[in-house]
Amino acid sequence: MRRLIRMWQERAQQLKREVFALILVLRDPRVPWYAKLLTGAVVAYALSPIDLIPDFIPVLGYVDDLILIPAGIALVLKMIPTAVLAESRAKAAALDRYETRWYRIGAGLIIALWLLGATAAIFLLLR
Repeated sequence: MRRLIRMWQERAQQLKREVFALILVLRDPRVPWYAKLLTGAVVAYALSPIDLIPDFIPVLGYVDDLILIPAGIALVLKMIPTAVLAESRAKAAALDRYETRWYRIGAGLIIALWLLGATAAIFLLLR
């Protein structure tokens, strides 16, 4: 059982590092705009506290995270030039100790965008 838990922890750490590398990919001018758009959507979903299936629903709540995020990452990785991806992964590994700060900043931005969208929707409905 401990071995299984350790394996899942390592996989989760690997996914975090991959998301951080994708954040770095967004800044590279060699990446096509459509790849940046999809990459931004995958990163936003990974950092977003709002899921398609809420996490409080037993089993199903985590299945979307276990399937959608890795599938999105796999799709995005096919669209990014190999050299850019290699450089971003190397930078992500070097900056690994700062990732907690970047995740908090990214999550804060995503939450702010959700709140802004909700506020705009409420404003439009009340108008």
